Formats: sequence, structure tokens, C-alpha cells
Amino acid sequence: MDYAKKLLIIYGIIWAALAINPVYPGSWLLENYLVFIFVPFIIWTYYKFRLSNISYTCIFFFMVLHAVGAHYTYAEVPFGFWLQEMFSFSRNHFDRIVHFSFGLLIAYPIREVFMRVASSKGVWGYYLPVELTLAFSAIYEIVEWGAAVVVDPHAGTAFLGSQGDIWDAQKDMLLAGIGASMSMLITFFVNKKYKKDFVSDLKESIKDKGGPLGEVAIWKMRKQKK
Repeated sequence: MDYAKKLLIIYGIIWAALAINPVYPGSWLLENYLVFIFVPFIIWTYYKFRLSNISYTCIFFFMVLHAVGAHYTYAEVPFGFWLQEMFSFSRNHFDRIVHFSFGLLIAYPIREVFMRVASSKGVWGYYLPVELTLAFSAIYEIVEWGAAVVVDPHAGTAFLGSQGDIWDAQKDMLLAGIGASMSMLITFFVNKKYKKDFVSDLKESIKDKGGPLGEVAIWKMRKQKK
């Protein structure tokens, strides 16, 4: 049995254990709708587009954190209360940890996909994963808001986990962006140390390779059509 399959089995055991008697069943179900889509998708891509063990490890740890948050709701995870008491925080910050971890752990798999599918190199191999991570984070905040509107108020409030902070969504997205930036900085310095053509790759990635588009491209297409 290979590494990725072992991670899947371990995750399945953890998820099943945390699916027993969640604190708020309605909120747990809302938190897991995306899991019901994402996990089968990852399994399907394993046979069609296998990622590296590093990427699968990053995904595994994020999914475990999410499973813990879904069981207790993010605002009531015991570890967050421990941190709150230890450092005299005004709220349970476990949700902040998970949003930061989303950027830190998911940006690298995104980079791998960009490099293998879109051939993103140099500067773009570090910038685009941060941008897409922020986009995913914003989409999730919109989904959270929509779910909170359409479901019953109690489950919706638990699902949001804003704990009275009107800027909760913006702070969550900021932390995801910081996490993704840190992930790409680590990747940047690892490549800088070990990749022979590192500097030339960066320079080549920002060269103009096609000239102006817009009306120029439209005019060329019209001429070719004639």
C-alpha cells in the first residue's frame, strides 16, 4: 500500500471518530458538505493526476484540522479555549489557526497543479498559488454567508463561528493569504538553494513572449479568418 492510500485510511478513521456525536449536528453537516465533494475528487484525481507525497501530506493535515473544527464547531474547540486562557485572548482562535493553515498547507498542492498543468514557472509559480488560495478563501466565506442565511439561525451561527467579530471574514482571508505567502517563501528559498537555473528561470518568466493583445490580437484573428 502506497503512502497516499495510508494517509486516506488514517484520515477516514479520524473523520469517522469525530463524526460521532458532534456538538452541533446541523453545523457538522454544513461543514462536511464540501468534504463529501472534495475527498472523492481527490481520490479520483489520484488515479488521473497523482500529486506528490508532500502535497498529499499537506492536504491530510488540513483535512484533519477541519474534521476537528467540524466536530466541536470552530468556536468551541477545546484547544482554542486552552490558548485563550493561556494567552488571555478575547476569543477562541482555533478558526484563525485553521484559516492560516489552509493557506500554509494548500498553497503548495495548488503550486504543483499550476506547474504541471499551466506550466507556471519562475515568479508565477510563487505568485499564482497565493492568489488562488485567497480566491478560494473568499469563495468559502461567501459559501459560509449563504449557508448561514438559508439554514436555521442556530446552525448558521455555529457554522460561521464569527464570535461577534464583524471583521471575521476579512481576518480569515488575511490569515489564509499570510499562510500561503509563507508556504511560497519556504518553497522559494528551497528552490533557491537547490535549483541550478533558479535565477534564469525567474528572469525568463517575466519576459514578454507575445506582444500586445486586446485590439491587436482581434485584428490579427480577423485577418487570419479572411
